[in-house]
Amino acid sequence: MGDPRRLRKKLEGPRHPFNKSRIEEEMNYLGNFGLRNKKEIWKAQTVLRKFRARARASLALPEHLREAERLILIKKLYKMGIMPTEDGLTDEILSLSIDQFLKRRLQSIVHQLGLAKTPWQARQMITHGHIAIHGKKVTSPSYHVSRGEEEFVEFAPSSPYTDAAHPALSVPPSGSPNAST
Repeated sequence: MGDPRRLRKKLEGPRHPFNKSRIEEEMNYLGNFGLRNKKEIWKAQTVLRKFRARARASLALPEHLREAERLILIKKLYKMGIMPTEDGLTDEILSLSIDQFLKRRLQSIVHQLGLAKTPWQARQMITHGHIAIHGKKVTSPSYHVSRGEEEFVEFAPSSPYTDAAHPALSVPPSGSPNAST
């Protein structure tokens, strides 16, 4: 049987839960990225906080170790799709924002690729099993899409969205009453 798995916290909530400016900023993230609740924001903030802490800790290391740690961090962030290039500085890691992590979620990528019209539609498509990466269904909207996986995001083979005549994919003609102006 073995020991039960060890549960770990994946997020750290805010220290001041009723700070008005933080609440307004979180509401903007919820709307822009189609997130379900603020816990999804706090998870991304925790990941960002850990990378920035590693970058700050590397600055205190001796010169030869500092450079090795910087290269490891930059390479990892580049593979994740967070950093634009593989040659970066520690200052670039320290200047990362939560937007860069939220843009790499599967939900945001599906919306950016035009597979869904809104972030909320992208979330629904993912949870209903209509999106696949490398032909394998992924049902978690918070799945982090790495740089190498981005080009393989598509509709699942068994999804009705693969049919070009699907009503959700068609755009109404400009003369119809349902056409947006």
